[in-house]
Amino acid sequence: MTGGAGFIGAALVGRLLGEGVEVTVVDDGSAAGWSRLEPLGGRLALHRLDVRDPGLPAVVDGAAPHVLFHLAAQVDVGRSVADPLQDASVNVLGTLAVLEAARHLTRPARVVLAASGGSWHGPEAALVRPTPETGARGPVSPYGLSKAAGVDYLDLYRHLHGLEGCALALANVYGPGQDGGGEAAVVRAFVEAVATGCDLLVHGDGEQTRDLVYVDDVVDAFWRAATAPAVAGGPARYNIGTGHETTVNELARLLLHRSGRHLGVRHGPARPGEVRHSSLDPTLAADRLGWRPVTTLDDGLAATLAWRLGGAGPAEADRAGRA
Repeated sequence: MTGGAGFIGAALVGRLLGEGVEVTVVDDGSAAGWSRLEPLGGRLALHRLDVRDPGLPAVVDGAAPHVLFHLAAQVDVGRSVADPLQDASVNVLGTLAVLEAARHLTRPARVVLAASGGSWHGPEAALVRPTPETGARGPVSPYGLSKAAGVDYLDLYRHLHGLEGCALALANVYGPGQDGGGEAAVVRAFVEAVATGCDLLVHGDGEQTRDLVYVDDVVDAFWRAATAPAVAGGPARYNIGTGHETTVNELARLLLHRSGRHLGVRHGPARPGEVRHSSLDPTLAADRLGWRPVTTLDDGLAATLAWRLGGAGPAEADRAGRA
C-alpha cells in the first residue's frame, strides 16, 4: 500500500491487519499517521519511500503483493492551484510509477487506486446530482485534473497490459484520525475549532455542498474492491459516496449542536479551485461490489468529535459521543 500512513491509509492498514492480511506500506513519512503504524509490527512492513523514488519497483517486487493499493497523493486543492507542477509530479508521475511497478511483477497484482470524486465532474450546472460515474468530466483545479489522469492511466494499463484493477472515486472522507488537508478538510477544521474553543471559519457563503462519507465505510469499499470478483473486467471507476449533500453551513450547525459549545461562525473568502456542489451516486458500487455506506452523518460526526475531545476530559468526550 502506498500512502499507508495517511488518514485513509492508516485506517485501511488497521482493517487489513484485522483481516489477517500481510501488509507492506510505502510512505514518505510526512503524514501524521506514520507514528501510529510503527508500533503495530507483526505482519506489517514499513518503508519510508516516496512513490517517485527509483527504489519503488524493488520494494513492490520484494513484497510480491496480491493487491496493490495506491493511496499516496497530493490532496490539497489550494496547493495544487498554487503549485501545479508539484501536484502533477506526485499525482501523475507517482501513479505512473506505481502502475509500472505493478505491470512488471512476475505474479500479476490487482491494483486499487484512490481517486477523487467531486473534483472530477463539471460543468456543475449540467450535472445530475447525485452524479453517476458517467457524468461529464470538467475538473476545475489541477488536483482534479491530475487525479483524473491517474484513473485514465489505470484504464489504459488495463487495456495495454492486462492489468486488473479499478479506481475508487471518493467523496469527502472524514472521521477519527483526519489530520487536515484533502477534500473533507472542512470537517477536520471545524472539529479542531470546536475542540479549541475557536470560532468556526467558513470559506465563502457556506452554501457549497459536500458528500460526506465516513472513513470506516470508505475502508470497507477498498476491502471489497480488493476481494470482489466483479472487479476483473468490470468498470475502471466506482463512486464511493453517500449520494447526499450537506452544506458547509449545516455542517457547522450540526457540529456545534453535537458539541454543546456556543461558538461563533465567521465567513472568509472562497477558496479558488473548489467545487461548488458535489454528490456521488454509489449505485454502481452497490451493484458490482456489494458496497453501501452504513454510517449516518450524525453518528460519524459524533465519533469524530469524541476522538478529538478524548484528550479534553471524559465528560466532554461522552457528551460529544452521545446520540
